[in-house]
Amino acid sequence: MAAISRPQLSSVLLLLFVSLSFSEARDHLVGGKSGAWKVPASDAESLNHWAEKSRFNIGDSLVWEYDGSKDSVLQVTKRDYVTCNTSKPIETYTGGSTKVKLPHSGPYYFISGANGNCEKGQKVIVVVISERRSNLKNSPAPSPAESEGPAVAPAPTSGAGSLSGGFLAVVLGAMLVAV
Repeated sequence: MAAISRPQLSSVLLLLFVSLSFSEARDHLVGGKSGAWKVPASDAESLNHWAEKSRFNIGDSLVWEYDGSKDSVLQVTKRDYVTCNTSKPIETYTGGSTKVKLPHSGPYYFISGANGNCEKGQKVIVVVISERRSNLKNSPAPSPAESEGPAVAPAPTSGAGSLSGGFLAVVLGAMLVAV
């Protein structure tokens, strides 16, 4: 077997850095299993416990599987989430199989459209982390309790700390190639 040359090694490392710096959007099955969109039997089965342990990034999607003849999914404001108001949802999803893309950072609020189910705990807050924070792979996911603010993405801050992982990987890779 022939030895790998320094330029070949540099090229492989560059490709590795670039591929690791870009994460693909993922689909998250709500509750982690089919049929989890239901009234929880106990507080321990709350979908917010699942959401707190999950990591949601910009571009990911939530996927619900439920009995469409008995229920629906409503995306609502924070206020309607807290009060379980189903009268003016942002979006209404029906049919038993629902996929919702998460296009920006911040909290998303979902409640059941079935009469009385939200009041019994069938609801979830999903917090999508910002691009800058998503590069911190080992940091804990933010809890819904931390995200009681408005459902808008925070304004970007200036400074050298705002370089994205992809740009940094390309610079590092280019430096390796030059060596």
